[in-house]
Formats: sequence, C-alpha cells, structure tokens
Amino acid sequence: MCGIAGYLATNDIVVDSAIIQKMTDTLIHRGPDDSGIYVNGDIGLGHRRLSILDLSSLGHQPMLSECGNYAIVFNGEIYNFRELKQSLQGLGHVFKSQSDTEVILKGFQVWKTDLFKKLNGIFSFAIWNQNERELYIVRDRLGVKPLYVYQRNHGIYFASEIKAIRVVCAGLNQIDYEAFSAFLYYGNSLGSKTLYQNINSIKPGSYLLIKD
Repeated sequence: MCGIAGYLATNDIVVDSAIIQKMTDTLIHRGPDDSGIYVNGDIGLGHRRLSILDLSSLGHQPMLSECGNYAIVFNGEIYNFRELKQSLQGLGHVFKSQSDTEVILKGFQVWKTDLFKKLNGIFSFAIWNQNERELYIVRDRLGVKPLYVYQRNHGIYFASEIKAIRVVCAGLNQIDYEAFSAFLYYGNSLGSKTLYQNINSIKPGSYLLIKD
C-alpha cells in the first residue's frame, strides 16, 4: 500500500512544494519506507512508498521518464507487468528498475491511454505530460485503490485519502447528505459522491484528463 497526492494549478499559479509535502505527510501510514515530491511550475506530485517489488532507490517515486517529459506517482500492483515489460523490451525499451511503476511509465509513452486497458491489477496513479500540459488520473476497474479529487477555480487536487486534500483546502466540512443517506442504506456512497460536498471519487475503471 502506497499513497499518492498532487495539485495542478491554473491561472499561472506556481505550486509551492510545502503544499505537496503537507498532503504527502498525511499519507505516511500508507508508505513508511520512502517519500518523494516532484514540483515543476504549476504541477506538484507527492508519494509515500511501501517498498515491495524493487526495494532499491531505483523504485523511488515520483518517477520521471528518461526524457524528463513524463512523471508518475503510483499506488498498487500490476499483476501482468512482466509480460508488458517483455513487450516493451521487444520494442527496444531498456529498464533500470524491477518495479511495475517503470513499466506503466514506459507503457504510457508507447500506448498512451490504450495502456490502461492492458493493465491487470489494482491501482491508482497519476501521469503528468509536461510537453502536452496534460494530467491523467487513473483508477483500477474494481476500484480497490481509492482516489479522490477536488476541483476549484485555481486548480485540481487529488489524493489517495480525503484528508490529504482537506489538510490544504480550508472549508471542506460540508456533508453531502444524499451520499450520507446512501452510505447508511448501502454501506457505501454511490457513483462518484463522497461524504463531503465537492470532493469526488474517481469511478472504478475510469480516468480523468485535465488539460492545463
């Protein structure tokens, strides 16, 4: 179990690394082994790592592509990453780590959003494309790995847990009573709703694309 968080700002706002650090610090219980932050102008990504596949520093996140254009934060397990890795190696790609994170990163460069259909596993991740100014926020088909988003007029926040968003966004205390009623009846809120107004969950098997 790992934890991811991030903030894509708008209106020429430069992201303060302290914001990403604060979000990431709330997720320490999800990843006690390592932490990392990537900030580049109006984008900030944070990660808390529980080391499983590659225990070395080569599995550190946020992970950047060799060209420096792509950055990823990932939470989960990709069961077929070895098969995908072999396919990418057949296309000439060389890998530095034994992590499934690197497979996702290189796979996205080759297959773009078609990669998401190829992934067999439980996951949530975000990929930033610097050249195209695009942020992809992705969740697995079964919705095993949580992923929440909050959008306001100066940008969009996302995180593995709601408290990572609330810690940097004041006033997110209003309860969504429709979602609360559904939770009491079904044991879960429905669709993308959460117990807090304006904070939504990425639906299982879907992704959100934000263009800056």
